[in-house]
This record gives sequence, structure tokens and C-alpha cells, in this order.
Amino acid sequence: MRSFFRLKENGTNVRTEIMAGLTTFMTMAYILAVNPGILGGAGLSAYSVFLATALAGGIFTIAMGLFVNFPAALAPGMGLNAYFAATVLASKATDHPISPEMALTAVFISGIIFLILTITQIRQMLLTAVPDSLKHAITVGIGLFITIIGLKNSGLMTIGVENVVTDIPKGVFTDILSFESVIHMGNLGSPSVYLTLIGLLIISVLMVLRVPGAILFGIIGTTIVAIITGDVNVSETLKGQSWSPDFTQMNFWNFDWAGVWHTGIISIIATFTFVELFDTFGTLVGTANRAGVMKDPEKGKKIVGKAMFVDAIGVSGGAMLGTSTVTVFVESSAGIAQGGRTGLTAVTTGIAFLCALFLWPIISLIPGSATAAALIIVGVLMVQSIKEIDFQDMVYAIPSFFTIALMPFTYNIANGVSFGIVSYVLLATIANLAGKKAGGYKVHWLMWILAILIIARYAFIGSQG
Repeated sequence: MRSFFRLKENGTNVRTEIMAGLTTFMTMAYILAVNPGILGGAGLSAYSVFLATALAGGIFTIAMGLFVNFPAALAPGMGLNAYFAATVLASKATDHPISPEMALTAVFISGIIFLILTITQIRQMLLTAVPDSLKHAITVGIGLFITIIGLKNSGLMTIGVENVVTDIPKGVFTDILSFESVIHMGNLGSPSVYLTLIGLLIISVLMVLRVPGAILFGIIGTTIVAIITGDVNVSETLKGQSWSPDFTQMNFWNFDWAGVWHTGIISIIATFTFVELFDTFGTLVGTANRAGVMKDPEKGKKIVGKAMFVDAIGVSGGAMLGTSTVTVFVESSAGIAQGGRTGLTAVTTGIAFLCALFLWPIISLIPGSATAAALIIVGVLMVQSIKEIDFQDMVYAIPSFFTIALMPFTYNIANGVSFGIVSYVLLATIANLAGKKAGGYKVHWLMWILAILIIARYAFIGSQG
């Protein structure tokens, strides 16, 4: 074990690596409860999503440890799981609804594309093409998107519709006047709302105290409060539950190839692929820096390249298991902070995910309020990237703002990314023609291709909602 993971060479030992792996698991185990809550609302069985989440987290994190010897953990990613659910739910009000099976197929295809882009090195070229400010804006926008979902699911945020003559069916897109729709604070006396507030308080205090696994402990604490107040009935919830995993209930290879060629799916596949590109790159490079891998640029580049390959396989592999996009988690840095430097850290985390397969009865007790609080706090973590955006330069500021604002307010990640890219290409080109910056703004040829494809998408396919 010591020689396989090169522990001595990396200045670590077995005990340190195992403790680091458990720390990583504790900080990201919340996904076991949050992912079934999000995808379960999109028409997938919560239990099948739980099984897929635990298996994906276990299998691909262990693969990262064994084949890359890198202390990074993988699981279904926040943001893309929310996009997955929002896409399915929003499409129900259209003439061409997208089923969960079609969405899983889109994720699988995006993984194949991702793998091809990784093998051909085009992935690295795309990452160079997009300005850093826009990359950070995508992260911030997804953070706000997740926050909106948490606020909505908890009931802390509600929409009041006034002075409308006819009733508006749930889930239907309707054009209404500005004075007819108002965002309200939810009923603080509602169990869902006050439990969410309790969850926010617990997680926030634990994070201020820098307790590892603050989100997980917050979810557990909120669940205990819900049980004490009677908002969760333990005996009723656990009735008929089994501690042994029932793999017959998995959505394995649950694809709809016939329906995937629906026009809207093309945009969804592109969004999954595009967002995952930048999400993974930023996380992997940041994790590699924290682990000291990038001290040797050549060695670091090879390790990150191998990690990207495993990550790409994880995207399609996760879809095969029945969950949304699997990606490297930024929480991996928690284990690195505890001294994790090799793949043994990842293997430990992966084994912990596989052990979690036997914990469904406990997971099933967790109320939606607890996971809603977790979503809101994850939004806080993702919004931190806003400090990396150059808001003093309008060529970067305006596209970044469009990206950030349109994701939550149009309830669509693709809209934010699309408007950000097109506006940057136009503004940077105009600024270059006017000679507003010495040396000019870099507009990579791939950005032009992306901008043209985006404009064509909206021109011929249109927008939704």
C-alpha cells in the first residue's frame, strides 16, 4: 500500500490518508440526501437516485485514487443536478416534455462528448478560450441558481400572483404584467420554513466555527429537530424500509434514445458539456494546487489530465447508474487540508460512499427543509468566486453580470452562459475596433464559433419560458 500510493514520496502515511479520506466524505456526504431530493422531484425514484449517488461516489472516487493516485472525490455535482431537475420540470408545460429518461440520455451523451474533448485535447483549448471573469461568473450564477431552488423548495420564498382574471395552472409559462407577480417571504410559521431557518442557523454557526462536515451535521441536526417537533414521523417513515440495498430498483441504463433527438435536447447536452468543462477544470486545478501537485508543472499537468479522463468517464457512468452529471467535488480540499496527498485518500472516501449504501433508512428520515438549507449554503460557497471577476472593466463586467443574473432569474443555466458568451464576443470586438485597450481584448476563434452556435440556437429553436 505504501509503495503503490507512494506515501513516503508524498510525505504522508496511512493514518493521515485514511483520516483525510473520512474528512472528505463527511464534508460531501450531504449529496446522499440532497441529490435524491432534487432528482426525486423530477420524476425519478428517490431511492434509485440514492443508490446511484452512493455507487457513483464510491466507484469513480476509488477509480480516481487507484488510477490517478490523486486525492479528489467525485459524486453527482450540485448545480447540474438542479439543472437536470429544472429542465425536466419546466418542459412539462411545453408541447414537447422532456422525460427523466431523456435527460439521463443527454447526460450520457455529454459524457461521451466530454471524453472525446479530453482525449483530443480540445478541452484544454476551450478552457483557454473563455475569459477567466466569465468562468468565475458561471460559478457564481450556478450558486444563485441553487440558492433559488433551496429558497423555493423550503417555502421561504413564494410567488404571489395578483389581479389575474384566469387561474394560472402550476408549471405553465404565462406572460403577466409587472404588478401581477411579486416575490414574497414565505410563512415563517410553516414547519418547512422554520425548519429551514433552523438548518441555516446550525450550518452557518458550524461553518463560522470551521467544523469539518458542517453541512452534513446541519442536515443531521435539522432532522433531529424535525423528529422532536413531530414534523418527521420515524415509525411511519421507517415502516417497510430495509437496511440492505435493493439494486433491482436502480434505473440502470434507463435511457430514451428515440426521444433524445428532440430539438431541445441538443441545447441541454451542450449545456451539460459546457458547464461541466469549466466546473471540473476549476475544481481540479484548485485541488491540485492545494495538494502541492502543481509545484512540478509537468507532473501536475499529467496528473490533472488523467483526473480529467476519470471525471469524463464518471459523467457517462453516472448516467448509466441513473443519476445526473458526476464530477469532482470542491470539498475534496477538506481532506487535503487534513494532510491527504495521494489516491489512498480518495479510495478511503470511495469506500465510505459504498458503505453508505446500507444507510437508506436514515437518509429517508431527512426532511426537504434540511436539504433546502444545504442548497442555500452551497450557494454561499459558490458565490465566493465573484471576487475574482474584474467589474472595473465593462468588457468583462457586463457579460459576467448577464451570466450571473440570467441563470437564477430565467431559471436556466444555459441562458446565463449563452448571453455571457455572446455579449463578451460583441463587446470585446467593438472595444478592439475602437482601440480602447492597449494590446486589445482576446477573442479566441472558438468563442466566435460558440457565439454563432448560440445565436443560431435561439433563432431557430427559440427560448423556453
